[in-house]
Amino acid sequence: MVPWDDIQARYKGAGRSLSLLSSYGRHYAKCEQALDANPNHPDALLCHGYGLEKLGRYEEAIVTFERVIALCPRSSLAWQGRGISLGMLCQYEDALTSFNQSLKLDPDDYRGWQNQGKTLLRLGRYPAAIVSFDQVLSLKPDSYKAWYNRAIALSCLHNYVAALTNIDRALTIKPNSDYIWTYRGVMLTRLNRCSEASTSFENSLKINSRSPSTWYGRACCFVRQDKLEEALESVKRAIQISPSVYRRVASTDAALQPLRSDQRFRELVHREIQPKAI
Repeated sequence: MVPWDDIQARYKGAGRSLSLLSSYGRHYAKCEQALDANPNHPDALLCHGYGLEKLGRYEEAIVTFERVIALCPRSSLAWQGRGISLGMLCQYEDALTSFNQSLKLDPDDYRGWQNQGKTLLRLGRYPAAIVSFDQVLSLKPDSYKAWYNRAIALSCLHNYVAALTNIDRALTIKPNSDYIWTYRGVMLTRLNRCSEASTSFENSLKINSRSPSTWYGRACCFVRQDKLEEALESVKRAIQISPSVYRRVASTDAALQPLRSDQRFRELVHREIQPKAI
């Protein structure tokens, strides 16, 4: 099936770069100026920490957030920033500790509950994650991210019908989201509602035709319908877009077992990835 990590990577904002700091604009520049004038300015340090996190410089961000915490132990945003950066380094237990502390200081911050829930997902604590997403929805009922993440937690508990209901709620709020349409297709495939699943994958591809997880999910759906030629073509498209991930996934995924006797599939999965010319 579609690797959850791939969908989540896109959802979290993979490919971060300096351009993402544009949201800070002149405010960020002022923070840097304030930091030059006073290296222990808490607000400037906080801003700087989030800037480092946006740039993917997570270790430096953690050090910066810890400086803020040393100056202002009750800064919920510093604890939350620390948790985000730790999570990006896959240090989920430490990240959870930070989010828990952030929520003690500001229990009405829906973003803290959202981050706590996503971390619990990563740790495989699905019922607890659902509780966190319920807290998000009590504070922000129109959070499509909370509905989406809640669906993931439910699907990990094999409650696909409830997961589908949550996905549909997310799509009501965010109908132009390719990854939510993709996950809807995955849930429908698991429920053997393949015709509806195909429609969901098509809707996703209309929004983003270069989504490897969508092509891969479409392939799994075609296999269930015994449409092996279409499945092979969809696997090929997924591998063309993201070869390192989808060769690995396709080589072991039981959902594609009917394709394994096809020589074309074996060549596709085991072909060496050619390095790009410099």
